[in-house]
Amino acid sequence: MYSSIRFYKAAILCREFRTFLGVCNAHVRTFTNVKDYCESSEKLSDFPNIPIKRIRNFSIIAHVDHGKSTLADRILELTGAIPRNSASQILDSLQVERERGITVKAQTASIFYTYKNDEYLLNLIDTPGHVDFSNEVSRSLEVCDGVILLVDACHGVQAQTVANYYMAKKRNLDVIPVLNKIDIKHANPEGVCRDLQNLFGINPNSVLKISAKLGTGVGTVLDAVIERIKPPDVNREPPFRGLIFDSWFDKYRGALNLIYVLNGSLKLGQDIQSIITKKSYPVKGISILLPKESKTEEISAGQVGLISCNMRNSKESIIGDTIHLKNENVEAAVRFQPQQPMVYAGVYPADQSKHVALRSAIDKLVLNDSAVTVKVDSSPALGQGWRLGFLGLLHMEVFCQRLEQEHGTEPIITAPSVTYRIVLKNPKLIKQMGKETLEISNAALFPEPLNVKEYYEPLVKGTIITPTAYLGQIISLCVERRGIQESSTNIDNDRILMKYILPLSEIILDFNDHLKSISSGYASFNYEDHGYHLTNIVRLDIHLNGRPVEEFCRIVHVSKANAVAREMVAKLLELIPRQMVQIAIQGCVNGKVLARETIKAYRKDVTAKLYGGDVTRRMKLLRQQSEGKKKMRMFANIRVPHETFINVLKR
Repeated sequence: MYSSIRFYKAAILCREFRTFLGVCNAHVRTFTNVKDYCESSEKLSDFPNIPIKRIRNFSIIAHVDHGKSTLADRILELTGAIPRNSASQILDSLQVERERGITVKAQTASIFYTYKNDEYLLNLIDTPGHVDFSNEVSRSLEVCDGVILLVDACHGVQAQTVANYYMAKKRNLDVIPVLNKIDIKHANPEGVCRDLQNLFGINPNSVLKISAKLGTGVGTVLDAVIERIKPPDVNREPPFRGLIFDSWFDKYRGALNLIYVLNGSLKLGQDIQSIITKKSYPVKGISILLPKESKTEEISAGQVGLISCNMRNSKESIIGDTIHLKNENVEAAVRFQPQQPMVYAGVYPADQSKHVALRSAIDKLVLNDSAVTVKVDSSPALGQGWRLGFLGLLHMEVFCQRLEQEHGTEPIITAPSVTYRIVLKNPKLIKQMGKETLEISNAALFPEPLNVKEYYEPLVKGTIITPTAYLGQIISLCVERRGIQESSTNIDNDRILMKYILPLSEIILDFNDHLKSISSGYASFNYEDHGYHLTNIVRLDIHLNGRPVEEFCRIVHVSKANAVAREMVAKLLELIPRQMVQIAIQGCVNGKVLARETIKAYRKDVTAKLYGGDVTRRMKLLRQQSEGKKKMRMFANIRVPHETFINVLKR
């Protein structure tokens, strides 16, 4: 009894002590927050007056999964922008980024860093690493003066590393080479440094070695940013001039624009004007991304800020547009050259009653992803929709996933295709079209072969970096996809860099998956546009009982026609339900049948009730049934369910 009372008193004391500790911790947190708030408010009040020589604008560029976002987290923690041990990948704020573990959208953060007793403003941009989002990298580099080239010390230089390096050097940016993941057991920093020297001529002594996960050496990276990257080349003399390099939609504030100030300064309440649209807007809000939005009254040349100005229409915000004060004449900044879409797909609402909602969602999302092109399209099977252009298959998948997650839509996505160029030879058709060359991505618009002079298909120049152990299998894969080897370079004794010219239609679906599979994940692939070249393509038609179904037709290379026809026919055999008549499914090219399957008709045993009797009567009934089936097949419309069209057309 006594021991129970003593235990009860001890429990009460422990609970009171925990409460006391909680109150103390709350006071400590409150004091820390107040202190941080006072310091940040003091910095923001003096924000426009930070000298240009103490500003650095830089990006982190790397191949996929080399640790860009992790390094960005450590930099934000080291500079006090976020608390230590906070959630990982702070700048990867999209749900799709966290689910897939990749960066798909470049994110900006302004941070303060003290170096040799001077306060510096660092504008950091964390960029994607996948080739499908190279437009984000290209756009981000336009407002930077230098880059951190991050390389995995285990995997070494990979395909996108090469592409990003030359993208930065083309813009004359300062490059800081950094090796990440040196804490991993099988890291090879010396070998990777040799690769950097062999490929790019980088001095191994200038390469920084860090572990972004553990935070080792991150301070030296920030010091190198200040020492090796030049200040922005801007002028704070009026008039004001700014460059829009990113934008997104807020349902309360409309289109928000992320701008880089090139000249002068911008204050709250001033009226700005677009050079492209000529429309003017009052500046309602100016924020600095720290990385969360922090209000400020003014931003000056060399700085990056977010402005809201009552842009209610998402089409008014144009990436690469130059803004200036109303009624002032300024020169336009260099406009971004948007990359041409490589992959096209149809996007349709699951129900036409949701057409307006899907259109609104696409408009808002295109504002945040300027690489996507939109064109109105229609399908007899799926109704009114759009044909969207993307930079690659992953770009398409991420965009459609964002439509579902961020806007609550349920789009139907058709199988991806590419755009072909067709040169006509029929004078009447040329006069009717008003041009000699057509660009077609929809097989339903494919002209008759008699009217065509030449066909052209898009090619890409692919860069493959692989261990030599998988060389034979990778060459076989490229040959199977109609690839032509352009060059081959040994990086070292174990790895080789190859360049191939490949048809875009052969790589957009599963080329990268096959490459990763046969190389156990060690090979990397990157590609760039290589123009249009002469080819031999045909239109593959699908016939149901001799009648062509326009929604199922496809454009294929003549060497792949038989394989694709067999695949399509076999797929339709499973998807089209049995009916009262026999259905012949045929894959045809120019009237020639390449593949055929037959769906048997439902059959009623009309002789079931005849027990015994003359066999001729049985045969007579069967003959009548057979003739009825033939007559029905001549006049009956084959019912293809809406779900069948969706399952065949979608990815």
